Amino acid sequence: MILIRKWGFSILLIIIILSACTSNQPKVQSPPKPAAKKLPRIDHIVIVVEENRSQKVIQGNPSAPYINSLMKQGANMTNFHATMHPGQPNYLNLFSGSNQGVTDDKVPKTKFSANNLASGLIAKNYTFAGYSEDLPSVGFNGASTGPGGYARKHNPWVNFTNAPKEVNQPLTSFPKDFTKLPTVSFVIPSLRNDMHDGTIKEGDDWLKKHIDPYVHWAKTHNSLLIVTWDEDDFTQDNKIPTFFVGPMVRTGLFDEKVNHFNLLRTIEEIYGLAHAGESKAVEPIRSIWVR
Repeated sequence: MILIRKWGFSILLIIIILSACTSNQPKVQSPPKPAAKKLPRIDHIVIVVEENRSQKVIQGNPSAPYINSLMKQGANMTNFHATMHPGQPNYLNLFSGSNQGVTDDKVPKTKFSANNLASGLIAKNYTFAGYSEDLPSVGFNGASTGPGGYARKHNPWVNFTNAPKEVNQPLTSFPKDFTKLPTVSFVIPSLRNDMHDGTIKEGDDWLKKHIDPYVHWAKTHNSLLIVTWDEDDFTQDNKIPTFFVGPMVRTGLFDEKVNHFNLLRTIEEIYGLAHAGESKAVEPIRSIWVR
């Protein structure tokens, strides 16, 4: 019994000593959060906007082999969402961070003067152009060129007084010498080729024919391709395919929930532009960059 008491006293004494030592030690701090990843500087960005398909309809679809090959070459955003229905407000949101009060596909009654991607780039001495298939002339202001052709509702820059007429270009003006591309450009296929009126296969074939040469060039020229959609087909809560291909992009699937506003904010951050509309309230996409 005496031996047990001695052992008990010894153990208690050791515990008290250890507790005293521990209390004099600094507390272990959680490691600091890593600094926000700086977005890369990119010489040229080309953005292609397709039409009316959900992410699940395009990814893995055998009718879209080229698009799926691009998804595997770059950053495939598997949780990217359009902002609303129908299409025109989404184009406006992507270009200016706001639908500017437009909630349908009709030609807006007035032009807008709000900050947008073109005005922001120009203010920083960068360049911008939108290349629309079947646009009959530079600065064309009409609503369309007939069935299957050009549709103004897919051309948001034509609606802004601070986007010069010269940024509104036909696709035939898209440079064959890619070093002459603007800093940021949009490519808008016609209705027959953007999956709006035509099939997924027709859209896929068109994209390969018109964009694949740029994809190969971009890989060795610090340039980027972004392909997105305006809206889904009402099958997936407006989740749309969107992917980035370029040498500064990590390869893989990225499941963060983002939308057209995040994409606009990302481009603004890359070039140090003022934030347009709702882009100021969201974060840029940071997870996909190599550096």
